[in-house]
Amino acid sequence: MVLPLYDHNPVRRQPYVTYLLIALNVAVFLMQPIARGNVSGDVGQAQACRQEAFFRQWGAIPKELLSNDALDETVGAPGPQPGTCFVVPPGYDKRPFLSAITAMFLHGGWLHLLGNMLFLFVFGNNVEDRLGRLRFLLAYLLWGIVATYVFAIPNADSTAVVVGASGAIAGVLGAYLVLFPRARIVSLVLMFIPARLPAWLVLGAWFGLQWYYSRGGTITEGGAVAYLAHVAGFVAGVVTGLWVRRRTPARPVW
Repeated sequence: MVLPLYDHNPVRRQPYVTYLLIALNVAVFLMQPIARGNVSGDVGQAQACRQEAFFRQWGAIPKELLSNDALDETVGAPGPQPGTCFVVPPGYDKRPFLSAITAMFLHGGWLHLLGNMLFLFVFGNNVEDRLGRLRFLLAYLLWGIVATYVFAIPNADSTAVVVGASGAIAGVLGAYLVLFPRARIVSLVLMFIPARLPAWLVLGAWFGLQWYYSRGGTITEGGAVAYLAHVAGFVAGVVTGLWVRRRTPARPVW
């Protein structure tokens, strides 16, 4: 409903960590088999199987996270039926906890990647400027981990793969809302009407939509949006922002 383009909120120093995170997300995406498909995500069956195998190795799977035990199967070559892949034993040793981190740098397509990076670009620089570079990096990873695990709880038996930076970026949005509620955000309302809106309205409306759609709490196999992860990441970011606003009124360098 509202697509942010940029904000009127200058920073005192270059947001190198924000740029680094964007660069890492783009670089990892280019390593994925799906990156060789077109923008719409159309890929061949063999490529789809390779992508699914890649996701299962590096993405977060709720059942693995909560049991701390990796699944004993993954996907292999294309199966005999259209849209299927053979099930094979994994040829790797996966650590479920670490997958909550690596999953933050995986994306399901170009639009998924570009949408997340736009939000990180618009809001990440100011949060980094206020927290300091090192604390921002640690907070970003923490927000993503919290979002992933909170999402896994009501999906304890799910073997669907959770990927994307949106849980961590939701934490960025929550922190921004607390730290800069009156900042002006130039946005496209209904995707084509330009407007200059306060951050509390843009981010409050975003959170309201995520909460509304998260009420079911579960996912289905096949790429549903993890709205509950967005809610959890946002709340974690709000908590961090409140702590930072109370403890550090000045803006640290590191």
